[in-house]
Amino acid sequence: MSEYRDVQTAVRVEKFRIWFAWATGTFILLAIALATQDVRIVSVATQVLLVVGFLLLTFTAVRMSNALNRKAVAARREVLGD
Repeated sequence: MSEYRDVQTAVRVEKFRIWFAWATGTFILLAIALATQDVRIVSVATQVLLVVGFLLLTFTAVRMSNALNRKAVAARREVLGD
């Protein structure tokens, strides 16, 4: 049973790291967009990159979280014999 607990703890830590990196990346993208909002052409390009970057970061974070969930379920099945 401790194997499953170890896996669950590792999954929880990795999920925290993933979502912390997502929040940090989003904050950086937002800071860049705010810093360039007064320059007309750069602002438009930055906003487009912000949206694309946000979507890519979110998609990647969700996929990584789902992969960790599958790993945790597999570990649970192995330990419980389901």
